[in-house]
Amino acid sequence: MTVAKAFGASVRRKEDPTLLRGAGRYVDDIHLPGMLEAAFVRSPHPHARINGIDVSAARAAPGVHAVLTYADLPDGMREPLEMLQPNPSIQQPFMPHILAKDEVLYTGETVAVVVADSRYRAEDAAALVVVDYEPLPAVADCLKAIEPDAPLTHADGTSNIAARMTLQAGDSDAAFLGAADIYKRRLSLHRGGAFFMECRGVVADWNEVLQTLTVHVATQAPHRLQRALLGLLGFRDNQVRVVAPDIGGGFGPKGPVYSEYIAVCAAAMQLGRPVKWIEDRRENFVATNQERDQSWDMEIAVDAQARILGVRGRLVHDAGAYIPWGVVLPWISAATVPGPYVVPSYKIDIVVALTNKIATTPVRGAGRPQGVLVMERLMDLVARERGLDPAEVRLRNMIRPEQMPYKVGITFRDGRPVTYDSGDYPACQRRALEIAGYGDFPERQAQARRNGRYLGLGISNAVEATGLGPYEGATVRVLTNGKIAVYLGASTQGQSHKTTLAQIAADHFGVDIADVEVTTGDTGMISQGMGTFGARIAVTGGNSVHMAAGEVAGKIKALAAQMLDLPESDLVLRGGRVEVAGLSSEASAKGNISGLGKSLREIAVKSIGQTGFAMPAGSTPGLESTAYFMPEQSAYSNGTHVAEVEVDVETGQVELRRYVVVHDCGRVINPMVVEGQIVGGVAHAIGNALFEQLVYSDDGQPLTTNFGEYMLPLADDVPHIEVHHHETPTPLNPLGVKGAGEGGTIAGIAAVIGAVENALLPFGVRIDEAPITPQRIVALIKAAGGPAARAGYGG
Repeated sequence: MTVAKAFGASVRRKEDPTLLRGAGRYVDDIHLPGMLEAAFVRSPHPHARINGIDVSAARAAPGVHAVLTYADLPDGMREPLEMLQPNPSIQQPFMPHILAKDEVLYTGETVAVVVADSRYRAEDAAALVVVDYEPLPAVADCLKAIEPDAPLTHADGTSNIAARMTLQAGDSDAAFLGAADIYKRRLSLHRGGAFFMECRGVVADWNEVLQTLTVHVATQAPHRLQRALLGLLGFRDNQVRVVAPDIGGGFGPKGPVYSEYIAVCAAAMQLGRPVKWIEDRRENFVATNQERDQSWDMEIAVDAQARILGVRGRLVHDAGAYIPWGVVLPWISAATVPGPYVVPSYKIDIVVALTNKIATTPVRGAGRPQGVLVMERLMDLVARERGLDPAEVRLRNMIRPEQMPYKVGITFRDGRPVTYDSGDYPACQRRALEIAGYGDFPERQAQARRNGRYLGLGISNAVEATGLGPYEGATVRVLTNGKIAVYLGASTQGQSHKTTLAQIAADHFGVDIADVEVTTGDTGMISQGMGTFGARIAVTGGNSVHMAAGEVAGKIKALAAQMLDLPESDLVLRGGRVEVAGLSSEASAKGNISGLGKSLREIAVKSIGQTGFAMPAGSTPGLESTAYFMPEQSAYSNGTHVAEVEVDVETGQVELRRYVVVHDCGRVINPMVVEGQIVGGVAHAIGNALFEQLVYSDDGQPLTTNFGEYMLPLADDVPHIEVHHHETPTPLNPLGVKGAGEGGTIAGIAAVIGAVENALLPFGVRIDEAPITPQRIVALIKAAGGPAARAGYGG
């Protein structure tokens, strides 16, 4: 039997049969003997001092086993949580306590945890906890927060500025002095969330006999949580095991170490019984990390041919009340702005503001959608002011393939220079425009306007750093039944890791992917791991599997050569066997009787060794290898998005008529899986561009706390997304792959916003914000004062 090559094929997902039968196993499906359930007491104030907490009535309530406040935590758990990525620019490194100590900094902050027989009883008892709050002034707007007379976010803070930093390349002053034209733009980007189908959840199980803590949790980074618990508890590595079961979406906010997880572990250890907490949807709105509140004041300098001379400005980033990820988000946003364009000089001053809101940490795209929106809005501004074709303005400024590797001149968040490794940006844009019918769009647009309809087309180009380090590891093992086991420390939340990693491993052994079982997100299976975020697993995890599987395949051949008394060069792996090269599968299988072939099962059993006998010379026990791929720098994906919309100028309703993506993620492991990732990312971007906005009152009270107030795109809001692959293999890893999980979101917001503005050119509307809701569209048309007698896409 000859097995077709798996890498590059659109094989069906291994995950689907279980999920489609409803047999998935999520945190809330875990029911342990004697398990209790937890509910949290949360702050109703954006900012307040805690003068006292009375838990006596709650502790006396029926079915209650424990009520924990800050004072009830073990000593090791009374320190603030550690920041994920400290940075010297951080002036005020505020981090949350597991339970509020003496001050609450946002509505929804954890104050106490109640553990009872059921969630119902726990919530009833939580309502009986009496907290003596002294309300304090609060601030919600990041621009107001950095004003000299703003209320302090933290009572013991010196200001509301957490950090200042500057990214710079070239001579910005000289570039602007020599410019033919300078254009300015202020852009505001909304605060939104991930809002996965499955909210956060955790089950903590303390074994008193073994002195071990097992934590089942919906996390993107099991090893990160394990390391946090080890640090807080002072335990040995083998005393904490973190297991991520099936996860119903992550998108970034399931990556951090949350206070709730640690508090539930503390309760389980104190009570000696398993404790579960499942976040409800309101908690999800007020207590799960969010993203994207930013204000940009930018200007671009161009020469007489509309070529960029320089870009500069200021970014004010809303960090919320704490900075668990340090300055990662604003740094990524600022480093993303240059995109696929030649920007000879670039300077951005970054101010990280503290506000009385939940912290911002990465959501799908992790700051990149903001940076892309800034640059693409500037490109549209240049085209509009110069009366040029927006596609031509972009093309004139694009980095050419012959310029690769291209040094942007700025430093990324890992402290290394931003260097694009590969890509053909002009080819991606050219192909996307051809597919989208760009050439005949002006005629279609003009005809629609004559009929009282308003069509618009938006273009967006993006470059994304993927495969972020420092490493990801994989263990590959041939079991004694002849099957292949792959273990990856990072968890999966829909990215199809069990399929794509099986495809990589299967080719090394010449087996079908059905014979490869992939286990993810279990710290008990592999000692080190970083997590699933930043479009990194295909690069780091995929290459780790490739390296480990190659090592094991070599061991198999070496042992089989000894067993068969044949040179390794005469042997091949196919169909679950080691066979003689040049013979057909059938002949080799029959030849097994005379020693011409061996099954993987036979070789695996032989590899274990025989009691009392020495191992064969040069061999090691078992068919197993663990490898860690450690990239020296990011591999840069890129893509072009083209969105065509129709805007109803009476209602502000936006209809997406067509959406085209040409995406380059290097060698594609599974085209179907990549398409699914891109389509999902575009849907996320459409929501960010047109619907999703978390609204707060001036003093920080959340006003959008359910899906009646916070709009998500429905199925009929998302058109058919046309995804096309453009493969430019990266030279930075053996597989030539780049990440793809966030590409749909990163370029999508800018494409949709650009299309809406283009549709409204006759009204002189400029759009400098996201999202752009129907209400805002109508208001902008009204404010612009009516038609502006402009025609054509270039305006």
